[in-house]
Amino acid sequence: MIRAAAACLLIACAQGAVAQEDAAPGDGAVLRGLDKITTELRDLDLANGESGQIGALTVELIECRYPEGNPAGDAYAHVIIRGTGSGKLWFDGWMLASSPALNALEHPRYDVWVIRCTT
Repeated sequence: MIRAAAACLLIACAQGAVAQEDAAPGDGAVLRGLDKITTELRDLDLANGESGQIGALTVELIECRYPEGNPAGDAYAHVIIRGTGSGKLWFDGWMLASSPALNALEHPRYDVWVIRCTT
């Protein structure tokens, strides 16, 4: 059982390495935020390294990548999300546009996900 899991992990890492080589960097990304209490949606158009506000959260886009030769394809972005007043770290990682629940922000009031990269 452990060997099977290790083999799956190696295959996934190898596929990730190939996907990384076939990815092109975007200039920024469009992210969408949802306030689950008021149902308000807000889109942020951020350049790499730029920050924006969604409610009581500060969202910083580190980098956005997309499939080589397909800017409208499945984007993934490295995002850091902190509480605006408290500075509490709520999220630091990669989000995938096609699978927002795969690595999602765990916040009681807000959801944030990647829509696409900008070029």
